Amino acid sequence: MRVHDADQPGLRERKKAKTRASIREHALRLFREQGYAATRVEQIAEAAEVSPATFYRYFPTKEDVVLRDDLDVLTLDALEAQPPGLSPLAAVRGAVAAARAGFTEEERERFRQTTEMTLAVPEIRARALDEFARTIDDTAAVLAKRSGRNPDDVVARAMAGAIFGVILASTLPVLERGQIDLDTFFASVDAGLAQLEAGFPP
Repeated sequence: MRVHDADQPGLRERKKAKTRASIREHALRLFREQGYAATRVEQIAEAAEVSPATFYRYFPTKEDVVLRDDLDVLTLDALEAQPPGLSPLAAVRGAVAAARAGFTEEERERFRQTTEMTLAVPEIRARALDEFARTIDDTAAVLAKRSGRNPDDVVARAMAGAIFGVILASTLPVLERGQIDLDTFFASVDAGLAQLEAGFPP
């Protein structure tokens, strides 16, 4: 039976998501088994049964396998879905809570592993700065859309920068303990955002 053209984009997206997940799964397994530095992109591609060129289509660098997780996508989707009457900070808090609630145990464990690896591996930690900037850009675009502003509007960018600055400052003490407790991590995120929303005392 011929697949209707209208069904094809959905099928393509599902196949892409499956390939992306497979690459990440095999990469993280190899990192655990033989260490991050000792694992080559070619080995990851072979394990995932894709070509190195396909690997780079999904992940521009080896570090991105660790840094580009599903939480960013889930949170941005949840942010767009928040009720329009919410303030930007209330919407972000709601989006983080919604994304976290949708995590499976497997996803929670993967997030814990990749977070610990980001702190432990210098190459990943350095690359994280680029990812941080990209996430601020993406968040600013969604905040701007929600408020009818341009994506490069200074208010939207300042809000996105403040949000992620607070998240980083709130969670660093948790991250630096070594063993990542996700409940404590997300509680710290929400507490920091709640304080930003309430304002700071003089």
